[in-house]
Amino acid sequence: MLASIGTPPAAVVRDVQVRYGSTLALDGASLTVSPGVVEGLIGMNGSGKSTLFKTLMGLVRPDVGSVELFGGSSAAARKAGRVAYAPQSEDIDQDFPVSVREIVAMGRYNRLGPRRRLRAEDHAAVAAALERTELSNLADRQIGALSGGQRKRAFIARGLAQEAELLLLDEPFAGVDKRTEATITALLRDLAAEGRAILVSTHDLIAVPTLCDEIALINRRIIATGTPEQTLRPDLLAEAFGGFVPAEALQGASA
Repeated sequence: MLASIGTPPAAVVRDVQVRYGSTLALDGASLTVSPGVVEGLIGMNGSGKSTLFKTLMGLVRPDVGSVELFGGSSAAARKAGRVAYAPQSEDIDQDFPVSVREIVAMGRYNRLGPRRRLRAEDHAAVAAALERTELSNLADRQIGALSGGQRKRAFIARGLAQEAELLLLDEPFAGVDKRTEATITALLRDLAAEGRAILVSTHDLIAVPTLCDEIALINRRIIATGTPEQTLRPDLLAEAFGGFVPAEALQGASA
């Protein structure tokens, strides 16, 4: 479902600028992400997508501008478990000696007491998240032994176990097969229908109209937002992709 009129936004980014030394990663970026919506974040490599995710999570502090999650700070939303972040696979230590079940159980940590022991309801939430992401049969496998698509689903499952209201997914379709892409797409559509807010970056523009309710085109700043029909236009795509529109972008625009 789309967010109803009057529903407070899950995330608001206002005129955010971020620099890494002399590199300008974000330049006056503004974006609102609403509950019940899958918002696609589309731009070329180096356009600021990952920086925007990290700024939303409070992992990067903006030099200018502000970020609010559920009307408060990123730190408050993280502490309350209201926001979950699934990074690109490149950000994951493939040799980390932890099982899929343990990764998913990390989503329950903010709900545990000082002894950090999982209770019956925590185990139930982990099991439900594994089942929903079709990972129950891989629960005891080491995270680095999974395929790229399976690892992406494991980090989505962690957010489900956390019962997060805002999911930030950085390139969840990179390197996955079409079946896995369809599985993740169907899951994200279901989560949005339940009222969760989802921000997802993707290069697969052909699949965007099926996945996303709204799209934000980014090239250090947010160039345009709107429905796929409103944003997947050659002129806007050219601006987002630095004057060059990939063939798949044009195919996605006409899909």
